[in-house]
Amino acid sequence: MQALPFALVAIIFYLGAASWQALTLFRRVPRRPALVRGVGLLAVICHTLVIAVLLHQTQGTWLGLAPSLITISALIAVLLLLMSLAKPVLNAAIGLFPLAAGSLLLGFELPYHHQAEAMEPGIALHAISSALAFAMLAIAAVQAVLLAVQNSALRHHRIRGIIQALPPLTTMERVMFELIWVGMALLTLSIVSGFLFLDNVFAQHLLHKTVLSLAAWVILAGLLVGHHVLGWRGLKAVRWTLVGYLLLLLAYFGSKFVLEILLNRS
Repeated sequence: MQALPFALVAIIFYLGAASWQALTLFRRVPRRPALVRGVGLLAVICHTLVIAVLLHQTQGTWLGLAPSLITISALIAVLLLLMSLAKPVLNAAIGLFPLAAGSLLLGFELPYHHQAEAMEPGIALHAISSALAFAMLAIAAVQAVLLAVQNSALRHHRIRGIIQALPPLTTMERVMFELIWVGMALLTLSIVSGFLFLDNVFAQHLLHKTVLSLAAWVILAGLLVGHHVLGWRGLKAVRWTLVGYLLLLLAYFGSKFVLEILLNRS
């Protein structure tokens, strides 16, 4: 069984769902959240089949930049669909679904490296909490971008179009901070488990990831303290959120890119 056909179908579904949601925001089509979730779910199913086929082909655990892109983008899509049942976050599909589609394309172009040994429970806890933290904060980052668009529209007195399709500003901001709180709890678990169960988190191949992850934690913790104590909100909160997530993005994928692509090390 080949993974590529499932990947192509998943890409079509992802882009279709994202396009409908984008047209909804611009008030070109009626709001159909069930349709977006349904098409997104079909994309996730095909995405999961891609992962299953590739796991079968590699006969076990697979690590590296390409598998990480494919796996974490699927996790982000799953979390977004689940959370959209309780929170108004489905608009984030506009950014996250195309990124999932892009990760499938890019994942097939990047080189794969050797099969890894089975993880011990502590390392598995670190890996799972890291992936969940990254996924949760990815949704928060796109929510922050939408919040910035909404802030800008209101400041320029543009009250038609996208501004009418988004939830109220206070709701958007509240949801963003809820996502950051959950993401920070997971990131804290990831960092603590890394120190407990990895042999040396400051080893040469882990140093950049450790330093950047800690920097992201400090930035996002500072944002939460500033919001709670000093009342930070609006564009200041957006900027801190995006800077923190950018550091986390570099920690998770920047080091892998340098090691595997630029230095050609597995």
